[in-house]
Amino acid sequence: MRHWLIPMLYRCLQGLRWLLRQLYPPARSHWRARVPSQVKRQVFSLPKPTWVRNEVIRLKALMPHAGCRTVAHYFNRRWASRRQVTVGKSYVATTLQKHQYLVLEARRTLKHRVPRPMPRNRVWGCDLLAKTDQQGTTHLGLVIVDHATRACLRLQHVSDKCSWTLLQELSQAVKQYGNPQYLRTDNEAVFTSWWFTWGLRLLGIRHQRTDPGCPWQNGRVERFIGTVKRALAIEPLADNKDFDAQLTSIRLWYNHDRPHDHLQGRTPAEVWAGIDVFKARSSQATRTPQNKMG
Repeated sequence: MRHWLIPMLYRCLQGLRWLLRQLYPPARSHWRARVPSQVKRQVFSLPKPTWVRNEVIRLKALMPHAGCRTVAHYFNRRWASRRQVTVGKSYVATTLQKHQYLVLEARRTLKHRVPRPMPRNRVWGCDLLAKTDQQGTTHLGLVIVDHATRACLRLQHVSDKCSWTLLQELSQAVKQYGNPQYLRTDNEAVFTSWWFTWGLRLLGIRHQRTDPGCPWQNGRVERFIGTVKRALAIEPLADNKDFDAQLTSIRLWYNHDRPHDHLQGRTPAEVWAGIDVFKARSSQATRTPQNKMG
């Protein structure tokens, strides 16, 4: 009797369970009752144009110590209103990380680029140099260089570091070569004094000062002073007369004998006078065969 009673009771319990489910359905859980919403499609922005990448690389080359946020600010300030294009610091960081070699190449190109041509007597660079002789006495010299032609207009020994003395030498240069539009100096006390400022105003010259701690903003004068110091280091100085004689010879050599790379192999004196030696030689070389043929 036990063999057939147990399966029968089991079937009765299953039927009772099914009947209770039909009469009292179980409450559904929230996660089962929730209707799945539409899947949102992720919208990707269009890739930036190539000129945006090149501009970011150029700004980083100009500002090597600036961060990604600063580069992005400079880019947006310039191009947000012109071309309606903006960048974020994440894009700048990714671009600079991928193109580190292009940044270095851009910095090398900016360093060795040829400056744009400008008329002479537009900007003069002015600075002082100091040299010690064998007795330990320091001699001062005034340097004035024209930015366009690289011509040394003044390389003169001065007795003291006085604004009136420098104004006298500057007046002699203006009387001999003409009046420049701008005079660029550093922020030394002799160049920022009341006498020097009003003297430039009376001469009709605008004063340009470099930023503190930025000597490269007056790089042509600094480069010329380095050339003068290397020439003065060949022989030791004896006295003031020797210092004057060496400055005169260095100025003649620099203006008339030493060719300049940024002047296409010409000397500053030739550029100042408007003489192109290479064109004259080429024209002479072309005329010579014609005379022989005639």
